Amino acid sequence: MSGICEGRVVVVTGAGRGLGRAHALAFAAEGARLVVNDLGVRLDGGTPGAEGPDTPGTPAARAVAEIHAAGGTAVAHHGDIATPEGAASLVTAALDTYGRLDTLVNNAGFLRDRMLVNLDEDDWDAVLRVHLKGHFLPLRHAAAHWRAETKAGRTPTARIVNTASGAGLLGSVGQAGYSAAKAGIVALTLVAAAELARYGVQVNAIAPAARTRMTERAFATAMTAPATGFDAMAPENVSPLVVWLGSAASDGVTGRVFEAEGGRITVMEGWRPGPTADKGARRGPAEAGETVRKLLARAEPPGAVYGA
Repeated sequence: MSGICEGRVVVVTGAGRGLGRAHALAFAAEGARLVVNDLGVRLDGGTPGAEGPDTPGTPAARAVAEIHAAGGTAVAHHGDIATPEGAASLVTAALDTYGRLDTLVNNAGFLRDRMLVNLDEDDWDAVLRVHLKGHFLPLRHAAAHWRAETKAGRTPTARIVNTASGAGLLGSVGQAGYSAAKAGIVALTLVAAAELARYGVQVNAIAPAARTRMTERAFATAMTAPATGFDAMAPENVSPLVVWLGSAASDGVTGRVFEAEGGRITVMEGWRPGPTADKGARRGPAEAGETVRKLLARAEPPGAVYGA
């Protein structure tokens, strides 16, 4: 390993399983000290049953044990990062344990998939809460710490890596809440990158494709590990990009969204002006429609919605 994150303190949410666990292990292998957050809920966000957050077998504790076994440094955090108290305690855990915070990786999430006509308001609220609010609150508390550091004359080399999705970029049938939340995370990333640059904070997002609890059922065929050869859907394939974005080596890279899958990294380019027509005066409805038809004939077709 290169030691690209030697001495850095990194917080990863949802780090007990899947992508979050892979990120935490990869950061630790590169010399980072970790706060491993995981509430230990079921795939739909429900209570895991008899296994409470303080039992040794919980996902966060298991990930911490793996890091320790490999010679790394980590502590577990079992708070709900979609609450103000949980998000604040996440930052406090890093400061109390290590005396600093350098990188925040927002990764926690769960699914409650329904077609729109069957989507309950409670399911919509729950998914937006854990994904979008669960990004905003840790980001806000970490940013407040870094702003205070800058005002004290200690401008940090801070990094935030958010977790979006192709569903948030193109949409995904049966995942209206999830897609809306992930699209919101992209917008949040762009705003945070612009607002926090003055405090030494870079903010980027990834849209990963990997085998996790959230994908291995919905996309079972595509996510199946091959018997031999390169396992393109292994979550460990995404983590090197996240580690680099979370390191000082990514200087100057901010406000970007990257797709990561297997050995492929793609810089995603968002909404940009396409064909346009300015009459300089008001149009009637029929004329507006005729203008739109002509513009669409010159425009690039949109990407296909997942599952369409």
